[in-house]
Amino acid sequence: MIKLKNVHKIYPPDIVGVRGINLHVEPGEFISIVGQSGTGKSTLAKLLFAEERPSKGQIVIGGWDISNIRPREVPLLRRQIGVVFQDFKLLQKKTVFENTAFALEVAGVRPSRIREIVPQVLRIVGLDDKLHRYPLQLSGGERQRAAIARSLVHRPKILVADEPTGNLDAINAREIIDLLKKINSFGTTVVLVTHNREIVNGLRQRVVMLSNGEVASDVEHGRYKLA
Repeated sequence: MIKLKNVHKIYPPDIVGVRGINLHVEPGEFISIVGQSGTGKSTLAKLLFAEERPSKGQIVIGGWDISNIRPREVPLLRRQIGVVFQDFKLLQKKTVFENTAFALEVAGVRPSRIREIVPQVLRIVGLDDKLHRYPLQLSGGERQRAAIARSLVHRPKILVADEPTGNLDAINAREIIDLLKKINSFGTTVVLVTHNREIVNGLRQRVVMLSNGEVASDVEHGRYKLA
C-alpha cells in the first residue's frame, strides 16, 4: 500500500527533513508516526500526499510511484489519500455540507451524486444534524469532524492525519481518535502523525518513531517512549 525506499528530503541549503527512510505500510494498517518537534514527522506526511517531493529515494502509493509526480496528477492522488490537518482548513463562509461537498464539486462530481454522498459521510462522523452550520458555530471537535468528513468524500484508501488532535482538549481528542479507529475498521489505512504520547500508547498499534529525520524504531503494538 505505502512503500518508502531510502527516502531523503533536504531543504536548502542543507537542512534535513528526513533521511534514509525505509517504510512499508500494509493495506488496512493503523500506524502512528511519532517523535519530538523537528524530527521529520510533518515532512514525512507531506511527502505522502505530495505537498513535498523527495530529494532522493522512492515513494510508492498503491503501486503508483509518486516520487516525481507531476503537478497535474496531484489532484488524482489526493482522491486516493484523504488528509486531515491540525488547523482544520475549513472554508469559513461555507456550511458543513458545503465544505464537505466542495471537494466533490472541484472533481466535477454531478450534483445529484453530491447530495447522496455528503449526508453519508456526515453521518459517519456524527455531524448529520449540523450540516447547515458554519465552522464558527461548531466546537473544535466538530470542526475536526467536518474536516474528516471532507477527507472521506472520495472514499480514500489511505487517510493521513497530521496532528489532528493538536488543537483539541483531551475529551475531543479521544473522540477524534475513536473516529479514526472507526474509519480504519472500514478497511482504510490510517497514518496518524502525532506527538501525543497518551493517545499513541492507548492505541496499542504500530508505532514508528523518528529521531533526527531517521527511523529510530518501528514496533508492532508499540508505545511512544521518550528517548
